[in-house]
Amino acid sequence: MAPQSYSNVLQMIGHTPLVAVNRLDTGPCRLFLKLESQNPGGSIKDRIGLYLIEAAERDGKLPPGGTLIEATAGNTGLGLALVAAQKGYRLRLVIPDKMSQEKIFHLKAMGAEVVLTRSDVTKGHPEYYRDLAERLARETPNSFLVNQFGNPANPRAHEESTAPEIWEQMEHNVDAFVCGVGTGGTLTGLSRYFARVAPNTEAVLADPAGSVLAEYVKTGKMPQEHGSWLVEGIGGDYVPPVADLSRVRSAYTIPDAEAFRTCRELLRKEGIIAGTSSGTLIAAALRYCREQTQPKRVVSFVCDSGNKYLSKVYNDYWMLDQGFLERERFGDLRDLIARRAWEHAAVTVDATEPVMAAYRRMKLYDVSQVPVMQNGRIVGIVDEEDILLEVFANPKHFNEPVTAAMQSHLVTVPVDAPVQQLMAIFNRGMVAIVMKDNEFQGLVTRIDLLNWARRRL
Repeated sequence: MAPQSYSNVLQMIGHTPLVAVNRLDTGPCRLFLKLESQNPGGSIKDRIGLYLIEAAERDGKLPPGGTLIEATAGNTGLGLALVAAQKGYRLRLVIPDKMSQEKIFHLKAMGAEVVLTRSDVTKGHPEYYRDLAERLARETPNSFLVNQFGNPANPRAHEESTAPEIWEQMEHNVDAFVCGVGTGGTLTGLSRYFARVAPNTEAVLADPAGSVLAEYVKTGKMPQEHGSWLVEGIGGDYVPPVADLSRVRSAYTIPDAEAFRTCRELLRKEGIIAGTSSGTLIAAALRYCREQTQPKRVVSFVCDSGNKYLSKVYNDYWMLDQGFLERERFGDLRDLIARRAWEHAAVTVDATEPVMAAYRRMKLYDVSQVPVMQNGRIVGIVDEEDILLEVFANPKHFNEPVTAAMQSHLVTVPVDAPVQQLMAIFNRGMVAIVMKDNEFQGLVTRIDLLNWARRRL
């Protein structure tokens, strides 16, 4: 039973709530989600952050005021940062460059030093995140390499805390649990616990498409090649040392698109905002539940909060750029427009507004050019260079009408113009303004054309 008050934030780790899924199709089963996003650092990795550091302290491997070094592609860094800050340790994290900006900002705000490295290389390459962390640990005095992938304190955290909590919350009635594998600590710890208390409880693996782990579980053979995936924190090209997959009875391969759409459906229907790895887990849990012929009680996880992924899975434009959202198609240049004017999504500025308004809109919506509108018609366009030229010599010109900075020579194209025509416009340093029956439809930029080309692969 959790106390009513705490003397420090570390006591708040664990004792997370369990909630039933009510509005998603779970077939004949009941699906329950362990809300690990309610940990103080926002993820299930708070548990191992505490266990890993306290184990190093007990073993005398971490000197007072020493430096913790770790490679992390997910939330372990945040869990370590939470604990390290409270205990007075320095923390240096090596992170692949696919991690969300929200997580990186969070880590830096907590005092961690972040070393970004490449996410497109594998073990043996000097920029591979785990190899780089090992090298930094060798070069840094009074340091300790946390090694979440091989440290036995990782699965022990879940065997001693996560699993018993689930067992009590489920009233000693669990037919299956669904986990992903980043390090394998959660799956291993839960498997060991349930092997003792409920040997018939099934362990189910959720794995992102591109990872080799689901295939290894199904065939017992390690694939020679692996792909890439956008989901953060789970999946891999080998079985981590602490991962024990021997008790996994079934495995599901979940494409990124399905995982991300599951995240959005979970928020819309159940009111739970979850991170991308949770989308993979819950998509697999839903597949498992729907395949059953008899009622079962199934547990999975909301591993972390979707607040860390607002710029990705919950951003319509990012989802469209990745090809994960479908929208009305026309077979013409309108299909290339990211922010469609007729959907009231175009970022514009009125001709009566000041230059400052255009500048702020560019910053807010992360765009480089803004159409200038007057009485519902486009009369100009202003970009970063235009604003810079206008205000550099005299910053007071931020308060001048935007018409003083805009370009009034517009390059317009009809919706039925060939895509090849856009290249000529871009070569002149211009942006394409798409029109239909003299009505402004939206802009097509270089990145819009690149996204269109990639979606055709």
